[in-house]
Amino acid sequence: MLTNLLLLILEAVTGFFVFLLLIRFYMQWLRVSFRNQLGRFVVTVTDRLVRPARRILPSFLGLDLPSLAVALVLHSAYLTLAFWLKHFSFGAHAGIAVPVILAIAMVELLRFSVYILIGVVLFSAVLSWVNPHAPLAPLFNNLSRPFLRPFQRLIPPIARVDLSPLVLLLVLQIVLMLLAWLRVQLIPLIA
Repeated sequence: MLTNLLLLILEAVTGFFVFLLLIRFYMQWLRVSFRNQLGRFVVTVTDRLVRPARRILPSFLGLDLPSLAVALVLHSAYLTLAFWLKHFSFGAHAGIAVPVILAIAMVELLRFSVYILIGVVLFSAVLSWVNPHAPLAPLFNNLSRPFLRPFQRLIPPIARVDLSPLVLLLVLQIVLMLLAWLRVQLIPLIA
């Protein structure tokens, strides 16, 4: 009971920071302005984690690698602690535990990224119908546009309704299924 409670708290706290670090990474990668409520919040909350990492790992080709690295380290630490609290002994597989935990953490970061994209696409679609001039509408549009554009080229609007978000959401659901399968394949390697 206490172990599950501790795991819930750890997952909530690390998940919160990992999501914000990934949002920071994607906002910088897609060159989205941080001069909005969400951007300022993300920078304020994650700056204490990212600044020390910038001294060790600089950005590369416009990619905010320190944010990504901190997210990976943070989630790997959470997974290690979670496996330990669930009494994983790592047994004869102790030598490959670190690479497997890193691989699981990478799969989880990809999964979190897909969830972020699903949320961004849904917010963007809802805002385009309800209030296209909302203050955060440009942010969500700029984050979703690079992912929607290939589908918009293939699928023309029907009666001025853009169906590309639906197709993208379907593709993202398939990606989530593949990532879940991959995670399930990795866990027995350290059990």
